[in-house]
Amino acid sequence: MWNAGIYPGGFGLPGGPAEEERAREESAKAERARHEDDDPHLRSCKAIIGYHIKATDGEVGHVESLLIDEETWAIQYLVVNTSNWWLGHKVLIAPEWIDEIRWQDKSVSVDLECASIKASPPYESSQQLNREGESSLYNHYGRTGYWLIETVIEQEK
Repeated sequence: MWNAGIYPGGFGLPGGPAEEERAREESAKAERARHEDDDPHLRSCKAIIGYHIKATDGEVGHVESLLIDEETWAIQYLVVNTSNWWLGHKVLIAPEWIDEIRWQDKSVSVDLECASIKASPPYESSQQLNREGESSLYNHYGRTGYWLIETVIEQEK
């Protein structure tokens, strides 16, 4: 009799496991209804933390965090932990290098090769990211920096 809970049949709702299952299903149904009109492409930034990074030639690590632009609130970089390799480190990947985010298998595909990500300049969260560091990163990947593209657009106006 002791340890039987406050209801016959043990802990939980009156009606036992069947009632608990019904309550879970009802709660899930209410949650789905609450998000019925949500934009399916809109996700929380937290949603991709832990997602696997898939380069053009294999998997290279996982998303550890994000760097957000304080003025625009745009995602500036994904911080990728390359600990899938022995002596991995953290590197930055710009959103424009992302080909696809696959919500089903929790992965982010990027238009970069494993070797170039592995050899990328390491990211140190204790150091302030500056234009010199960004320039080094974009040069490493052979990409044009967003700040140069913005300058050209401004000059064309």
